Amino acid sequence: MTQIDELLSVARQGRELVIPESWGQGRTVFGGLSGALMLQAMTSELLDARDLRVMTTQFIGPLNTDEPFTIEVEHLRDGKNVTQMQARLCQCGQVSVQAMAAFGQERASKINVRQPPAERAPVPEKANWVPQIPKVTPKFHRYIDLKIDEGGMPFTGRKTSHYRGWMRLSEAPATFTDAHLMALIDVWPPTVLQLLRWPAPASTLSWNVEFVHPHPPIRGTDWIGYDVDTVQAADGYGHTEAKIYAQDGTLLALSRQLVTVFG
Repeated sequence: MTQIDELLSVARQGRELVIPESWGQGRTVFGGLSGALMLQAMTSELLDARDLRVMTTQFIGPLNTDEPFTIEVEHLRDGKNVTQMQARLCQCGQVSVQAMAAFGQERASKINVRQPPAERAPVPEKANWVPQIPKVTPKFHRYIDLKIDEGGMPFTGRKTSHYRGWMRLSEAPATFTDAHLMALIDVWPPTVLQLLRWPAPASTLSWNVEFVHPHPPIRGTDWIGYDVDTVQAADGYGHTEAKIYAQDGTLLALSRQLVTVFG
């Protein structure tokens, strides 16, 4: 069992967890893992099989590594076709991260609009991201393979503010789930950091992900395509929109983030 699978396996309502520093991003737990843990906890509460349709996450305060926290899940509504839930990660009596998600069954419909497979750069043979550099590279990147096709490293004074590339877990899970995909979607640095010449803190305030169904099954060894653009950035805030693809170009998810930058 991979390390991320060990963490996901205990993500349940009311459970107390401790995330090791190796999954850190600065002083906090990597945001994608926080989202994946909440998604896994909510999925385990479903009364029947329903696909995740949308999840919105608010990063309220730091969720520290190497310190215990609890997962709380609340059913907001269990309808005939859609279940809506809320999850919270609480540490030291405070809510650190909160998410709302909707899970929905398929319904018969005369409407069928699908995106054709995207034309993307070839699937990579290996990653090309920077190695682990203390106080520069997030610690959790040791668990991730990244391949940049377009865009630059953070703090390199580039004129671009987008990324095109690929991502996957370095240790392939035996079964790839929506929780694994949720974690991967957040592994890229904020698009605007490549515009800066010197390191500056940045963090995500809000993160919205819509999962597209049906989609082809994903293997743990597959590369996942990631295309993200900066829609607008000013006054210390940046708005980004991303599309996430399977290896064959099939659209898997849409992601939007509001990022704060202190520089």
